[in-house]
Amino acid sequence: MVTSSVLPKVVDDAGEGEANPRRAKWWYATFHSVTAMVGAGVLSLPYAMAHLGWGPGTAALVVSWGMTLYTLRLLIELHECVPGVRFDRYRDLGAHALGPRLGPWLVVPQQLIVQLGCDVVYMVIGGKCLMKFAESVSSWSRAPQLHHQSYWICIFGASQFLLSQLPSLDSITAVSLAAAAIALGQVAFAYAGHGVVLEIQATIPSTPTKPSRGAMWKGAVAAYLVTALCYFPVAIAGYWAFGRDVSDNVLVALRRPPWLVAAANMMVVVHVLGSYQVYAMPIFETLETILITRIRLPPGALLRLVARSAYVAFTLFVAVTFPFFGDLLGFFGGFGFTPTSYFLPCILWLKIKKPPRFSASWFANWGCIVVGVLLMIASTIGGLRSIIQDASTFQFYS
Repeated sequence: MVTSSVLPKVVDDAGEGEANPRRAKWWYATFHSVTAMVGAGVLSLPYAMAHLGWGPGTAALVVSWGMTLYTLRLLIELHECVPGVRFDRYRDLGAHALGPRLGPWLVVPQQLIVQLGCDVVYMVIGGKCLMKFAESVSSWSRAPQLHHQSYWICIFGASQFLLSQLPSLDSITAVSLAAAAIALGQVAFAYAGHGVVLEIQATIPSTPTKPSRGAMWKGAVAAYLVTALCYFPVAIAGYWAFGRDVSDNVLVALRRPPWLVAAANMMVVVHVLGSYQVYAMPIFETLETILITRIRLPPGALLRLVARSAYVAFTLFVAVTFPFFGDLLGFFGGFGFTPTSYFLPCILWLKIKKPPRFSASWFANWGCIVVGVLLMIASTIGGLRSIIQDASTFQFYS
């Protein structure tokens, strides 16, 4: 359970005596990071390439990969930027850098948008892929109501009600392992691990002689290599195979053989099952902390059941109401992911480390800030406009 204070936790040698012991290895960080990053966003990369073209599209992928790996490094280094202290949550780091009032108000809404946005999108893509899987393996024309995508989103959501009762990130390592084995805003959405990187690093033990940043960076680099192996072939091959007519979900373009279509969609379902939980777990902890410390509800299984089920139900409702996959990626990628992945880590680094003006670090961080802000404005406006256009013509039971 997280503490109610914004004060960070003290370094421990192996996490002994804590409610959630720090026992994770560097490869645990790889599993969780791959699960957080390689998700639904990869399915829309050919669509983004089709709109950007070969040159700008490839450049956007490469620049985004490099920029987000750099900003991820900043967060990993800042996790223990104060000797004897661990900033286990993004909000803790924000409070330290920007003050106990401004920091949480600036960081927490952005992180919440990232986590909530991912979970809504994963609900949508999980339901769509389940529907596509069923179409590929069976004949179900006698049940026309099962052709409605909303039913399949609800079926996928039902599985999350069960998985949400797992107590912590350490508890879903096996889920993350299974998941990892399987437009501009959409490119931004594809690099989405920053919102939970400090929570992942918090599970790794740390000592003054062996800080957690070493193991976390090793796991992050491994995850980014896996990410590159997934993203670049899908983006390039998908655009090459289907051209400008490719769908915002490249799997929709696959028609045959049926066994390949079924297998591909089921692999996506398995992946987003774990991805949903990686992003939901920090919200679960925050919800339970608020209910325990402010409303004075007793901790226990009943509290966990009610609080976590309520969150899953909310994301399920939003997903059924707004199942516009590509538009959601563009909007959340611009409005939520660009701050947390592109320029907020740079702001925190400049505030805490205070690199000399006009130094290499100063230029690198200010460059990421400028690029990130421009990307956020452009992709947010485009995604919001597309959502409004699609919402005006959407029928609920489609």
